[in-house]
Amino acid sequence: MSSRSAGRGPGRGPGRRRHVLVARLDSFGDVLLAGPAIRAVAAHTEEVTLLAGPVGHPAGELLPGVSRIVEWAAPWIEADPDPVDRAHVERLTKVVADAAPDAAVVLTSYHQSALPTALLLRLAGVPWIAAISEDYPGSLLDVRHRVDEELPEAERGLSLARAAGYSLPADDDGRLRVRTPLPDVPAPAGEPGYVVLHPGTSVPARAWPADRFVQAARDLHAAGHRVVVTGGAGERSLTGKVAGQCAVDLGGRTSPAELAAVLAGAAAAVVGNTGPAHLAAAVGCPVVSLFAPTLPARRWAPYRVPTILLGDQQAPCRDSRARECPVPGHPCLTTVTSADVVAAVDRLTQAPRWAREPPRGLR
Repeated sequence: MSSRSAGRGPGRGPGRRRHVLVARLDSFGDVLLAGPAIRAVAAHTEEVTLLAGPVGHPAGELLPGVSRIVEWAAPWIEADPDPVDRAHVERLTKVVADAAPDAAVVLTSYHQSALPTALLLRLAGVPWIAAISEDYPGSLLDVRHRVDEELPEAERGLSLARAAGYSLPADDDGRLRVRTPLPDVPAPAGEPGYVVLHPGTSVPARAWPADRFVQAARDLHAAGHRVVVTGGAGERSLTGKVAGQCAVDLGGRTSPAELAAVLAGAAAAVVGNTGPAHLAAAVGCPVVSLFAPTLPARRWAPYRVPTILLGDQQAPCRDSRARECPVPGHPCLTTVTSADVVAAVDRLTQAPRWAREPPRGLR
């Protein structure tokens, strides 16, 4: 890894910052991946405010180290944003000004600019700001950090936290985490040891076909696995179809914390590149990752849990960041069969725990 940081001056030491704002304005999974960096900041401050978008807000409620959350929809990040509006911007600057953080750490993905967020935080009076930026930041940043873009997303955030003066405590291993204790698992799931199928995705280009999930539920059941199907309130038709007569359907029946509890009790989860994959990682659940290569797996695969990656990572859609599949037939994932999934689940659930570390390139 290589990193370089530059600032406008020495700033103040992290121990003197009582209240730090951490911004991560993306989706549910992105906020979960910010968790290690947030814990690093929290270890050196009295209060951490998370600035999160509407989709990421529920994930922020699960993260250790977060004192409170400010929700704001960023027009340059939301998938379907409203037009830029002065009143919307002024609402953010007022809330941040009223909170009066001493510093801010702006977390972004490799393809995003931190500078719009930094500009609004400056207008709100935040006196010290750190972010990763390849673009010239002028007076917007006190620490302009640059990193090796091959880093997994969680490590990218940690690298910025360290550059800002915030390191994880010696007893924190840097894995994803959620607050504990978790709520009880919904009764229909039964005793721990089931396999979770999560067929929904927030991005259509990352979806394994529904009929493949239906067949996987049947084949896993036939192979002797208890199967639990999960999904959001808007996915009940999908989860009911997948569950059929051979699996428990929890679609629309779990809060984010309850979904974390369900995943914590699973022997393995089968899920695409979507928020619940990172939630599984945060509770230590092995993952069969149905991973479309529209984003690079080296950055976005489930972090530091036993993982088997399925999908053609060299497909023509590679690194396109497409929301809708740009290739007829969706070949990166339609080449994955139910038999592939059953074999991957068997491999993960039968391997001894010491053998379940993922390949180094997926950590």
